[in-house]
Amino acid sequence: MAYRRLPALTATVTLALTTAFVPAAAQATPRGPNAVVVWNLNAQNEIYEVAKQSPATAARSFAMVQGAVYDAVNAIAGTPYQPYLTAPKARHGYSADAAVAAAASDVLLSLFPEQAATVRAQYDTALAAIPDGWAERGGVEVGHRAAAAMIAARAGDGAFDPDTWNVSTAPGQWRPTPPSNVQDGAWFADLRPFVIPDAAMFRTAGPPALTSADYAKDLNEVQAIGGATSTVRTADQTQSAIWWHDRRLTEWAMKRQLAETQHLSTLQTARMFAMIDITNVDALIACYNEKKYWNFWRPVTAVQQADNDGNPATTGDPAWMPLLVTPPFPDYTSGHTCSFSALTVTWQRFFGRDDIPMSAYSADSGTTRAFPSFSAALAEVVEARIWGGVHFRAADVEGVKIGKATARYVLAHEFRPRR
Repeated sequence: MAYRRLPALTATVTLALTTAFVPAAAQATPRGPNAVVVWNLNAQNEIYEVAKQSPATAARSFAMVQGAVYDAVNAIAGTPYQPYLTAPKARHGYSADAAVAAAASDVLLSLFPEQAATVRAQYDTALAAIPDGWAERGGVEVGHRAAAAMIAARAGDGAFDPDTWNVSTAPGQWRPTPPSNVQDGAWFADLRPFVIPDAAMFRTAGPPALTSADYAKDLNEVQAIGGATSTVRTADQTQSAIWWHDRRLTEWAMKRQLAETQHLSTLQTARMFAMIDITNVDALIACYNEKKYWNFWRPVTAVQQADNDGNPATTGDPAWMPLLVTPPFPDYTSGHTCSFSALTVTWQRFFGRDDIPMSAYSADSGTTRAFPSFSAALAEVVEARIWGGVHFRAADVEGVKIGKATARYVLAHEFRPRR
């Protein structure tokens, strides 16, 4: 049964109306492993560990998986929340775990047909733990239908189109950066969003002019603290920069940790993961659209070419290199702050509070970092991208604004309780 979207809701919503209402069907603590968490781990294996997708590309894949899982579980729970795409016909008692397995595996198979053996083995393992019978069969059918709706919805969305960035040698304009001197991900700037009507709807005023005092301040800051041989960056700041730069994003682990520490049910977990991943992908699409529009150079180019930027308050250093390897696309706005600010707003809305502790381990840094609140983590990532030498402060600050605005829009229009 196809779900027809409700009329657009006002963008101003209260916290209680957006997320605090939890129907009785969603309140029971699940028995055994949380199937949504298990399949999110399976998805990470296929999306990143095997396919090695970039953070932006992975965002689309996770959003597809978790959106389908949410629609399937929500339908079996009696559709207490707005479906994202569809509410397949379901009976009370259908297996939610079977629905999760079917929805997630179908989407993963559509994305990674070459990994079919692994995905099917994960699916077989999941179903082996569920008693045979009508409940299992019904759950599987609901999962198949939810996945089919998602796969159809994303067909022809612009993913992997052969787009390129606008390479330029003009001052302030982006060009490939060392050590690889390659470009990647330009198609993401024009990817069809999952919820927001226009990727450019949060267009900013752009980065500071090269001749401005604000630009000089940003450049001098990143030049001093973000360099590979910086003498002003502390050891903890160095670890933070590396921790946040881990391509096996620590946010993935934090999302699963929150589901477990907050004892979320299968439905609550499915809803939270879908909210997180769909707000995240749309925030990144808006961010990449900014990157393509402004095409602003990265700090490594800007510092090395500072004698040619027309600003008397900057000084070039042709030998300067950042602490971290610069991603292969323009600076403005920061994808990481667009993304994490969207997550922050979503978590705050979902849990109805900010002060929930979370932590994660990074293999790249070899450390675990812990935060007392969502906003504390967001504040650190803004600084960490500067400490790593890969973003100007303006890119980080404006990225936060885009991420928050995207999350507010998505949550005003999707995933709301049906009363």
